Amino acid sequence: MGASERPIAAIVLAAGKGTRMKSTRHKVLHEIAGRSMIDHLLASLEALAPTKTVVVVGEGREQLEAHLGGRADIAVQQPQLGTGHAVQQAESALAGFEGDVLVMYGDVPFIRAETMKAMIERLHAADAPEAVVLGFLPEDALQYGRVIAEDGQIARMVEFKDADERERTCMLCNSGLLAAKAEVLFELLGKVGNDNAQGEYYLPDVVNIAIAEGRNCAVITTDEPDEVAGINSRSELAEAEARWQRSRRAQAMAEGATLVAPETVFFSWDTRLGRDVMVEPNVVFGPGVEVADEVTIHAFCHLEGTRLASRTSVGPFARLRPGAVLEEGSKVGNFVEVKNAVLGQGAKANHLTYLGDATVGAGANIGAGTITCNYDGYFKHRTEIGPRAFIGSNSALIAPVKIGADAIVAAGSAVSRDVADGELRMVRADQLVKPGWADRFHDAMKRKKAEKKG
Repeated sequence: MGASERPIAAIVLAAGKGTRMKSTRHKVLHEIAGRSMIDHLLASLEALAPTKTVVVVGEGREQLEAHLGGRADIAVQQPQLGTGHAVQQAESALAGFEGDVLVMYGDVPFIRAETMKAMIERLHAADAPEAVVLGFLPEDALQYGRVIAEDGQIARMVEFKDADERERTCMLCNSGLLAAKAEVLFELLGKVGNDNAQGEYYLPDVVNIAIAEGRNCAVITTDEPDEVAGINSRSELAEAEARWQRSRRAQAMAEGATLVAPETVFFSWDTRLGRDVMVEPNVVFGPGVEVADEVTIHAFCHLEGTRLASRTSVGPFARLRPGAVLEEGSKVGNFVEVKNAVLGQGAKANHLTYLGDATVGAGANIGAGTITCNYDGYFKHRTEIGPRAFIGSNSALIAPVKIGADAIVAAGSAVSRDVADGELRMVRADQLVKPGWADRFHDAMKRKKAEKKG
């Protein structure tokens, strides 16, 4: 049976305590580009359509179970006695499974699907290795475990602490990722001991045991060492974020977007940009943003859960929150916040405005200082503004309320009742005029001030 015909299971190790993170949040739930580490990994795994995924946890089990929501089986490693022991905890969850197993790490989030597929394909090559290890060649091998191999055939796997001086000169390092047939993997794990510097059951020892029994094991090497980089601290998390952002910025520009100052633009894992999009400096994309062609996003904007149609314009200094939709040719200007609101074709809110839980009709104009008063302290309410309506500056639209097509709301109005189509609504107190009052006031104040000085 070839590789493409055998089912695949994944074991994701996430039982480490993550003490270097100094966090109450489980290590693999820390985010890069707005997505948790484990979700980055599971998304890559999806391309292989695994029959079963088992996540091995230790502390923080409740957090992971809640986060995964049934997307994977949970196995518990308690106490933590090494990577080999961790993989063994998944055996019962895979009872009866006959296929290939990939062993991954929850804190190694950026392993590519292509690399996983290459491991599985190597497992089914003509020389039929019992296990396939993913190796890499870092600039500095540091204290990584070494893979002693020749022409892709492994002679020995050794942890750095157990390696002699000659073995430490080997630059081919073990990523920790491994592929094996399920029946072989658990058979070999049953033979692993803990006679080593750490007193732990090492996963790489399954390879050494197989070789000692005269069986063949292979290594393939990734050409992108960053994809196997583990993340164990806040600084490593920041470094991974920086690498991801550099790559995504390059991709955006290659696909036809202009980033005026690329190093100041931050994308989310799912940001989608069209062609001829202009992104000015200091723009942050949160999750869930879709941008069509020929959109301009001016400097210092924050967008999340937002859809921008073609030829829209945003900012500078605008905030678009989840549910914000700008239809073709509409505009949101400086210091405007939009939440759960739709601006129709050609509508404008040029400055100093809050539009929450609202529908703004095509061609409507929203004056500076306008707010939709959408929350009464208990419930949210909608404001509906008709096409071509004109909302004067410093108006408060007290939801639920409807402003009709072509209606005008005079500046400074607080509107709490519906406005009919074509109607003018002016809600102001009468102006009081007292000629000469200001002159008399100033004269009186000046006299008092002079008397105090005297």
